Amino acid sequence: MKYPKSEWKWFGNAAHFCLGQWCRFHLATQVGPWLISTVGELVPLSCSQGSEKKEHEWLNTHPLGEEIAYGRLFETMVFKAGEPCNSEYCDCGIPEPSGHELAKLPANSRKDAADNHMLLCMKWADKEENDSDD
Repeated sequence: MKYPKSEWKWFGNAAHFCLGQWCRFHLATQVGPWLISTVGELVPLSCSQGSEKKEHEWLNTHPLGEEIAYGRLFETMVFKAGEPCNSEYCDCGIPEPSGHELAKLPANSRKDAADNHMLLCMKWADKEENDSDD
């Protein structure tokens, strides 16, 4: 393995998707020069900015949130890792996604989303930096 697990960096924030801050499920891992990001369980802005009771009632009928994109509740994407975040507001250290996605996998369950994340981490851990095709 070119980039062993012991060298991977794990982050607790959503690393892609413009509504990522409203996703209750997110995994982000830097594997060498690659950033693997999984998001899902999107709570609509109208619920996330409302009362806790309103959000709780909505989640009772939509436990996995809204679709991230047509036909999927979760998605995992691979990007070339950019510069790490060091803004005064956040400073989380997570790399910015650089360019377009290099690979992606859809999912409609938490288990499949987590499995997809690990699958892409393992797959991209064996890739050379200049070997970015899926």
